[in-house]
Amino acid sequence: MIHQPLIPLTPMTQWVSVGRDSDVDTIRRMAGLATPMALRVAVTLGLPDRLRGDGAPADELAAELDVAPVALELLLDHLATLGIVERSAAGYRTTAFGANLCADAGNELTNLLLRLDTAGGRAELAFVELAHSISTGQAAYTHRYGQDFWTDLAEQPHLRESFDQQMIHRISEQLPRIVAGFDWSRFGTVIDVGGGRGDVLAAILAAHPRMHGHLVDLEPTTTEARRTFGTHGLDERTQVTAGSFFDPLPAGADAYLLVDILHDWDDEHADRILSRCVEAAAPAGRVLVVEPVGDQHAQSEINLAMLVIFGGRERRIDEFRALAAPHGLVLDTVTDLTDQRCLLEFHLA
Repeated sequence: MIHQPLIPLTPMTQWVSVGRDSDVDTIRRMAGLATPMALRVAVTLGLPDRLRGDGAPADELAAELDVAPVALELLLDHLATLGIVERSAAGYRTTAFGANLCADAGNELTNLLLRLDTAGGRAELAFVELAHSISTGQAAYTHRYGQDFWTDLAEQPHLRESFDQQMIHRISEQLPRIVAGFDWSRFGTVIDVGGGRGDVLAAILAAHPRMHGHLVDLEPTTTEARRTFGTHGLDERTQVTAGSFFDPLPAGADAYLLVDILHDWDDEHADRILSRCVEAAAPAGRVLVVEPVGDQHAQSEINLAMLVIFGGRERRIDEFRALAAPHGLVLDTVTDLTDQRCLLEFHLA
């Protein structure tokens, strides 16, 4: 047996050894799938809500939820390691930290993003097929589920409902800055293309009483948009059309607004959306694109999510120019609306 010579453990070699071990541990934690999935399953089962107060024993919980008792206790043990629950006289109970995962915590984690039966929670599972997206440049969601995200939403109302709620939550905090950060009053009529439940258009019109708006989206989302406009007293200044942005759009508006639309699609589909806007716009009309921009506000993690779920991405300024140019669209200005979104204004050449 050959013995390696012993290296004296100087302060420097000690630091190197500790540093390397620490790096490996950090990478191991970053790469682990157990924790993100444990949190998602806990939320889907409703454990943080059920274990409030004194808590409950694992076997009682297992009977209530119709799950395997031993497996549930393994999950609870890991949640205790994470500080989500703690052991109590009754069994396990939710900690103050874990209460952030309760349904009434006021964030989108529980009801929209982590639950496996919501659009967001289901979509993120497609990340296990990331290699497919990197190899092909296409959505991993379709590869995993056999059909694209939008088809799933159309066929499963509960997914559509959760997605609409997610979009409302995502944009609501930024609405005041979106409204104040751009001179919307320049336009007499704005068509909100794929405008969802109408929250963005309603906020713009409420701030500019002389403007009129027209929202285009699919049913049943348009039904909710009508309710939104009614609630804000905007019935007389709004129209709602049920339809796809891949089909002809209402013609002659001063501006066609696309909020968080193009990044959901690959170049081929984004091209078709812009084509519909251009053919409908008045000669002096504008196309307004509001979304994260790849070289300014986009986060790398979100960019990967756009690829995996939709086959899209957060495009850079030069990519927007290249996408728009074949339609005779010229980029005039880029306005920072929020710390997450820009407004790109295009005119027809």
